[in-house]
Amino acid sequence: MMNIFRLAGDLFHLISIFILIHKMSTSKSCAGISFKSQALYLLVYVTRYLDLFWTFALYNSTMKIIFIGSSAYVLHLMTGPFKPTHDPNIDTFKVRYLIGGAAILAVLFPYKWTPAEILWTFSIWLESVAILPQLFMVQRTGAAETITTHYIFALGAYRALYIPNWIYRYLTSTFWDPLSVIAGIIQTVLYSDFFYIYYTKVLQGRKFELPV
Repeated sequence: MMNIFRLAGDLFHLISIFILIHKMSTSKSCAGISFKSQALYLLVYVTRYLDLFWTFALYNSTMKIIFIGSSAYVLHLMTGPFKPTHDPNIDTFKVRYLIGGAAILAVLFPYKWTPAEILWTFSIWLESVAILPQLFMVQRTGAAETITTHYIFALGAYRALYIPNWIYRYLTSTFWDPLSVIAGIIQTVLYSDFFYIYYTKVLQGRKFELPV
């Protein structure tokens, strides 16, 4: 069901993609961007949007193709022309724990015991923590370029807006998806410190720096 919260969330998602690709293309660099987070997001979209092979709806299918295609393109830039600008020494978050945890939860608590539903559940849990390698990089360096912080903020706003989307759907049609709500809350909580510093520094025209 379409509503203003979902539309706004999708808009922020598209904005985050545009900001990221624009930053990398104009600077000819992927410095400050976590390859591991980007790889996790591609894994999220590939496992979630398997229904592209058997269902089609203009809006939803277009968005799914954009998300998969843009994530693959970003990884191409990071492993190809801009690879020398990525520093793996600071992109060191152990993502196997995130993937393993999401896989365990997906097997234990799927809506249905089918491969498609298990993979969909896996993608929901994984997306809730996929930003951690990126936030970890920012924490390690103690600062970030302004345009990178805009990207992270837009990505966080996208997921935060999906929470009122689920509430609105429940109030208007009694449809309730507790898994998506819980995962969205987890992700928003992970962003909370970043949102605060972004509001108090970046939006005030100051450089994004973590408190010492």
